[in-house]
Amino acid sequence: MTPGFLALFLPACFALNAAPGPNNLLAFANASRLGFWPALLGGMGRLPAFTAMIALVALGLGALLAASETAFTAVKYAGAAYLVYVGWKLWRAPAPAGAGDTGHEARPFALARRDFLIAIGNPKAIAIFTAFFPQFVDFTQPVGAQFLVLGALFLALELGAVALYAGMGRLTGGFLTPLRLHRLNRGVGGFLIFSGLAMALDRGR
Repeated sequence: MTPGFLALFLPACFALNAAPGPNNLLAFANASRLGFWPALLGGMGRLPAFTAMIALVALGLGALLAASETAFTAVKYAGAAYLVYVGWKLWRAPAPAGAGDTGHEARPFALARRDFLIAIGNPKAIAIFTAFFPQFVDFTQPVGAQFLVLGALFLALELGAVALYAGMGRLTGGFLTPLRLHRLNRGVGGFLIFSGLAMALDRGR
């Protein structure tokens, strides 16, 4: 990897990582309610999902899945339904009595599972990987090794994006009253519901 390559790839990649999508906003909301570390650990749930998608793209299966109307539609509707479900749970969550949450859904594994399911339920992520990564691959050289490096860089930057949103959420949470935290949960929940409905109604690919 040359410095010129990194100068092109890293900013473009981090722009994708740091986009305010459902996973990142969920990390923000979790951090404002539970603190930095639970949100960071929970946000790492998306990494196995993205690793699997990158592996599919590297093996050439990503393009096939993205082109399969049946597979794409099935994953899209399942992912949309889960986004609406998570959004509705956040919307209906009671106002917190104080900082922290000791319930089952506040445990890092539960947070990570939710993050994983949201990530794996977005079929457009495979399409993005299929379109984005090949732009930085030299097809005159071994492709597998290049995808390995690109994938590792993407996942490292994704972890950085999780930390960024968790950090912002933690800082914001320190200034929020229970009522404002409740409103934040409703705002993020509403965004997730909207995202799920938009995904389900989107006729494009």
